[in-house]
Amino acid sequence: MKSVKSMGLTELGGYICEHLANQGIDVVLSGGSVVEIYSSGKYVSCDMDFINRYNEQRKKIVRAMEMIGFAEERKYFVHPESQYFVEFPPGPVGVGDELVKMISEISTPLGRLKIISPTDSVKDHLAAFYHWDDLQGLEQAVLVAKDNAVDLEDIRRWSEKEGMRDKYENFLIRLKAH
Repeated sequence: MKSVKSMGLTELGGYICEHLANQGIDVVLSGGSVVEIYSSGKYVSCDMDFINRYNEQRKKIVRAMEMIGFAEERKYFVHPESQYFVEFPPGPVGVGDELVKMISEISTPLGRLKIISPTDSVKDHLAAFYHWDDLQGLEQAVLVAKDNAVDLEDIRRWSEKEGMRDKYENFLIRLKAH
C-alpha cells in the first residue's frame, strides 16, 4: 500500500472514503477540496470536508480514522504524514436550502471517492457569495464552472429560489470574462 505521505488529494480522499465505507460510515466530499479537484489544482485547499451523511456517532468516526493513522485534534483529524486535515460536518448533504440529489464518484487506485457534482460545487460556493458576500466563493464557483460541465439552468433555478437572481448575473458575467 502507498504511504499517506505520497498520496495526492484525490487518492487520499478515495482512501479515506473507502475505508470509512468499509466501517459502515457513509461520507461525501464537499467544500474547498472539491474545488481543488474540479479546477485541476488552480485552487488549493488543505482541508477535506467529508459530510457525515447519516450522522454516525463521532466516536465511531474517531475509531475508524485512528485505524488509518489519523488523530483527532479538536474538530479536525490530522495525520503526521499528510498536509491535509479532515473534518466531518453533519449531514445531510445540501447547498443553500436544497438537498443534493446526485452524488458523483471518482475511482482511485485506493478506493472510490464520493464527491458532490461540479454543479453542486458551484452552488455550494455561490451560497457563500450570495449570503455572506464571499468573493472567494464566487471565484471558486467560476473556477469549477469554467473547467467542468455544469448545469447552468439548474444553477439559475436554484439561485432564484435562494432569492439571488442579481448575484447569479454577476456570476455569469465573471464566468464569461474568465
